[in-house]
Amino acid sequence: MFSSSLLRNVIPVSSEWVFSCVKCRSRQYCQKQFKKLTIRDALSSKALGSNVRIQGWVRSVRSQKEHLFLHVNDGSSLQALQVVASNDLNDSDLTFGSAIDVTGCLEKSPSKKQNVELHAKQIKVTGKCDPIKFPFKIKERHPMEYIRQYPHLRCRTNTFSALLRIRSEATSAIQSYFKDNGFIQIHTPVITSNDCEGAGELFQLEPAGSGKTQDERSQHFFSVPTYLTVSGQLHLEVMSGAFPAVYTFGPTFRAENSQSRRHLAEFYMVEAEISFTESLEDVMAVMENLFKASTEHVLTHCAEDVELFHKFVASGHRGQVDVMLSRKFNVISYTEAIDILNRSSQTFTFPTEWGCDLQTEHEKYLVKHCGNIPVFVTDYPYDLKPFYARDNQDHPRHTAAAVDLLVPGVGELCGGSLREERLDLLQNRLAQAGLEEEYEWYLQLRRFGSVPHGGFGMGFERYLQCILGVDNIKDVIPFARFSHSCLL
Repeated sequence: MFSSSLLRNVIPVSSEWVFSCVKCRSRQYCQKQFKKLTIRDALSSKALGSNVRIQGWVRSVRSQKEHLFLHVNDGSSLQALQVVASNDLNDSDLTFGSAIDVTGCLEKSPSKKQNVELHAKQIKVTGKCDPIKFPFKIKERHPMEYIRQYPHLRCRTNTFSALLRIRSEATSAIQSYFKDNGFIQIHTPVITSNDCEGAGELFQLEPAGSGKTQDERSQHFFSVPTYLTVSGQLHLEVMSGAFPAVYTFGPTFRAENSQSRRHLAEFYMVEAEISFTESLEDVMAVMENLFKASTEHVLTHCAEDVELFHKFVASGHRGQVDVMLSRKFNVISYTEAIDILNRSSQTFTFPTEWGCDLQTEHEKYLVKHCGNIPVFVTDYPYDLKPFYARDNQDHPRHTAAAVDLLVPGVGELCGGSLREERLDLLQNRLAQAGLEEEYEWYLQLRRFGSVPHGGFGMGFERYLQCILGVDNIKDVIPFARFSHSCLL
């Protein structure tokens, strides 16, 4: 039990953070309280006139005869907070890029350039930075290609920190759309034995062979070959036997040996599956509504960050985004798409006869032909699509109930289909591919209470490219993994 005299000496502590004085040697709190704020909250003027504490990185330093002016950013906002201090607080370690801890009073600024400024009473350098060796310079606007050379430092640039805030908000927007529309989130496995896409571009997994005999290394850890997932679709189909609408949002992997602007070895996919539908239009409606709802949310909640991209990275792109949001997406069949390509005066690198797969050059042309409005291409040749795509049973041109969503600047953003729910047709196709035994579990889904269903996948990084106007997919992901890249 504490004595009453000890209790009388204890200073009550509020729920706010309390700045403890370095001069205090006893385990007591200083009477002076400094409310810890993010830069974003400080700029909102909510704590005007209060003693506050901010922590962040110096974006600029300007020293005058009597005063020191700093701009400090902590990643919570595109804008920096101006810190005004007596030149007595200047320090040789107080440089561009250094991390600092500042306490002082938040005051209304006399300048029209900012609403508030922090009048510093104490500045502590918590992390030094040599501005000469630091690859990013204070007054330079570095191109994306240059920033990409420093994956461990590029988050400190205005452009990439804005991208990461947008990415975070877009993730939240996508989750909100599915939640508001009754979808159940499913965490599908990263390790799987399925090749959902059928293209064979998989990363195979094996345990490290250190300390094992040859016989032990030849045995699979899970008794069968396993891979990093290329899609969560098949696992979502399992769940569509118990829920009307499910989705997953997570990392996927493709072992495609490409260093193009379009491909990554590790990227994020948004995938959804809808039960009790026999209409490809139902799947297309979710694609379009997801795109529009998520984009409107991002434009509203990340206005400054998005404006940075639309002003400096892709000038004029905002107008195109607004048009995509205001117009109904176009719909054409694959056969119509081939006719459009064949009537074009443009010379394509890849062939455009019926039965060929659409390439990026074809996809971009089709979007342009349709007025730079996103376009759904439906009913692809049956032989182009995986075993799970529903057979339209049409002749003479045999097609599947599959759809791709093509968008300006990117090409294919979403791919989906109705799934083949008819056991006999699915069984025949798996038998022809020699996969009937491997996918016996998939056939069982059709035997036990199966319903017509369909779904799609959307590449998250391609979505960000589309709404921001970013040309290279490596510039919209925190850490880009691609063939022959140097991993951190």
